[in-house]
Amino acid sequence: MPDPRPPALTERSRRTVRRGAKFDFEVVTLAARSGHTLERECVRHPGAVVILPLLGDPPEARLVLVRNHRFTLGRRLLELPAGTIEPPESPEETARRETLEETGYLPATITPLTRFHTSPGMSDETMWAFVARGLTQAVADAQDDEDLEPVILPASEALRAARAGELEDAKTILTLLLASDLGLI
Repeated sequence: MPDPRPPALTERSRRTVRRGAKFDFEVVTLAARSGHTLERECVRHPGAVVILPLLGDPPEARLVLVRNHRFTLGRRLLELPAGTIEPPESPEETARRETLEETGYLPATITPLTRFHTSPGMSDETMWAFVARGLTQAVADAQDDEDLEPVILPASEALRAARAGELEDAKTILTLLLASDLGLI
């Protein structure tokens, strides 16, 4: 819910300190109400998507997740498929592309679920969550820069793992719990 009050800090300037392949790093100069200035680092991100690929309907629904090697953690996490928007793609186009690339399934429909900010203290990344239905197995366009393994689980098992703290990926946990609350799984 938006807050109508003016912010305590006002942006004075920003400079890009590094342009990356997917996002940029900036230093932003801010002025406080007292007049003193401070600098904060942030990541400027084109946005991303997370997809809930459904096979079947509740209560027998199954989900297509992926074991994804995360180099930042040095291990694999069990996650919902996801990916960065490649402008000029729309979030829906990205969701369709990523579902095929990461799972090997082509969705008949992509339906918006929600959107959220992944880490607003350090990034402007917006993530859109989608539900993919009518999945047809296809030939995945495997990316040589990703280490992914599709995993099909009953939705009930994925939810149990999320609630038991066995899943560590925030976008996956959020999407699973919201989909459950809405009766989608």
